[in-house]
Formats: sequence, structure tokens, C-alpha cells
Amino acid sequence: MGMSLGRTAAIAVVAAALAVTAGAEAQERPKRVGGHPNLNGIWQAQNTAYWNLEAHSAEDLGDKFWKLGAIASIAAGDSVVNGGTIPYKPDALAQRDENRTGWPEADPVAKCYMPGIPRATYQPFPFQIVQGDGDIFFAYAFAKSNRAVHMNPKVDDQAPIDQWMGWSKGHWEGDTLVVRVTSNDDRTWLDRAGNYHSNEMVVTERYTLAAPDIIQYEATIEDPQVFTRAWTISMPLYRRVEPNAELLEYNCVEFSEPLLYGKFLKKPIE
Repeated sequence: MGMSLGRTAAIAVVAAALAVTAGAEAQERPKRVGGHPNLNGIWQAQNTAYWNLEAHSAEDLGDKFWKLGAIASIAAGDSVVNGGTIPYKPDALAQRDENRTGWPEADPVAKCYMPGIPRATYQPFPFQIVQGDGDIFFAYAFAKSNRAVHMNPKVDDQAPIDQWMGWSKGHWEGDTLVVRVTSNDDRTWLDRAGNYHSNEMVVTERYTLAAPDIIQYEATIEDPQVFTRAWTISMPLYRRVEPNAELLEYNCVEFSEPLLYGKFLKKPIE
């Protein structure tokens, strides 16, 4: 379940009120906010992790998409997993393979569900960080997803119920923003390759400003139900610096309706 409507609306208002173009940010952006590195801006990953966190070769998508030719193909990509591979338990690996076989229908993102953390970070869409003196807000283009990173140490460590975007609580370790994400809904995947988790997953994110327009991002995933040990992904995130950069909503609900409800039509969609 996602955030309450009140919190969602509040985040949307804050994000809209503070949104400025990247060009203006470059001229006016202070280096620090409240004594910490200024992470405000629109950011985007530039890799193929959204297809598969692990290394993968170029391949087609099978018989369903042949009319799209090379447009519907998977580009080769390097692993963003430290050590190369995800340490699945044997039975969990079998579930991953079943998920992969059922793609794209089985992918929650195909249904326009919120992608969860860490997947929202490296989808092929930008996201915006809104940082002030208190909580830090993240707004994502896909499916109007958003979350608040609670910076007050007195805030609860977990939410009462699991949520699509989890429950984020943050603190600073030097110049690195550390975010612990709990209460994760087990219906989200980690990528399009069927990599998944249970609701026991805890994600510890680290955002380090490596250069004025580059964040070094790390996410350590712990889930004893699915994995044999904790494992970490890492990648750079790049600030969108074009003068007209802005976060555009990708309201994908209408595009997912044929997949979700087409079978209920008088003439079912096949």
C-alpha cells in the first residue's frame, strides 16, 4: 500500500513549489544545505540496470514483439552488483526464473504499479530530490511515485503496513546521505529480469555527491528469506543539466488498462 493521500498531496505540492530548471539551479545552487551537500535537482541513471542488475547479453524479447524488430530488444549490459551475481537461495532462484519466464505480464511495472526501492532509482526515467532543513523528498516520473525520507531520529523505524515505496528513514554520515528503507511490499521487483525480494527486505541506500553533477549511489539489500547474504549494487547518477530540465509525470495507468482488464471485455484483447 502506498502513502496516504494527504502525504502524497503534500509531497506533490512541495516538489512542484521547489521545482526549478537545471539551468537556474546551476547558477543559484548553494553547495551545502543545512551544513550538508546539496542534492537538490533532477537525477537519472544511465545504464542497463533497469533490464537486469546482473551482466546480460543482447537478446530479443521473443515472438511477442517481433514486429518491433530491433526496437524491442535488450541491450547488453554490465553487472551493477558488487561481485557480479545476486546470491539467491536455490528455491528463490527458481522463483526468479519463473518470474523471468512470465515477463512482461508478470512484471508489476507493466501494470503501472509503483516500482519500489531501489528499482525506482535506475528506471529509465528521471527523479527529483527536494532537500531542505528537514525531511528530504523524492519524486519519480514513473506512476507518480514519491516518498519522504524521514530525517527525525524519533520517527518510527517501520511503517504499520508494507508499502509500495517502503518506509524511508535517513541520516547523514559525514557527507553521505544514508537511507534505510523498510516495510517493503513484496509485490515489487528489482528489475525487468524477474529479480525479486520478500517483505523482509531491508535496503540501505547511500547517496554521496562525487562531483557537482554526479551522485555515487549504493544500495545494500538484506533479505534472509530470499538471499544467502547481504549484497550491494552501485552506480553513478547524473544530474540533468539541460536548461529546460523538469520532472514530467509519466501517468501510465491508461496504458496498463488493456493488460489488466482486456480479458473482461466482450471481445477480449489477446
